[in-house]
Amino acid sequence: MVRDGAPVWPGDTPTSCRWMWSKSQGSAVNVSAMTASPHAGTHADAPLHVRDGWQGTHELPLEVFCGEAAVVTVPWSKADEEIGEAMLFPLLPAGPIERLLLKTGRTVALGAFPETWPAISEACARALLGRGVRLFGVDAPSVDQRESKTLPVHHMVFSGGGFVLENLDLRRVMDGRYELLAFPLKVMAMDAAPVRAVLRDLDQKRYI
Repeated sequence: MVRDGAPVWPGDTPTSCRWMWSKSQGSAVNVSAMTASPHAGTHADAPLHVRDGWQGTHELPLEVFCGEAAVVTVPWSKADEEIGEAMLFPLLPAGPIERLLLKTGRTVALGAFPETWPAISEACARALLGRGVRLFGVDAPSVDQRESKTLPVHHMVFSGGGFVLENLDLRRVMDGRYELLAFPLKVMAMDAAPVRAVLRDLDQKRYI
């Protein structure tokens, strides 16, 4: 959710939501304005985020952000621990997975920017790409660790033809398979785009 003062990556553009015109002040209509980083709230990173010359937001393929997705809770015991194949793969549901959403519990949806969060390793990202995963989603602010300067998971995912969703709100979502609808806003040649991510329960046909 994007709101006034919503938590953003330290140093990024603060989120501001305000009224420019209001009927209560005599205007004919209510008109609001918003200033925010494209990384505020749930968003899709474009490959341009980590490398000049790679795809911008207007080139993100829509089919990747719509379809069956698996939600998996990631257990971890210490802040700096990478999530490897040995830990993650036994938790994956049987069958092919094209969209994987990892639930870490370290999310800005709680109202503050988390100090730490778990991230999969570069090798794990490579193995997931090999198994057919095309969309890597996390409830944390990044698919890489907070202090990373090289962003190896971003680079591995993008170079392997995958894509990234970050800052998902999975607090009320149980592990399992869902239909994901998470189309990025079509903005030209930027490094990220806001997303309204919705999951549909495949059994009960309800939206989360």
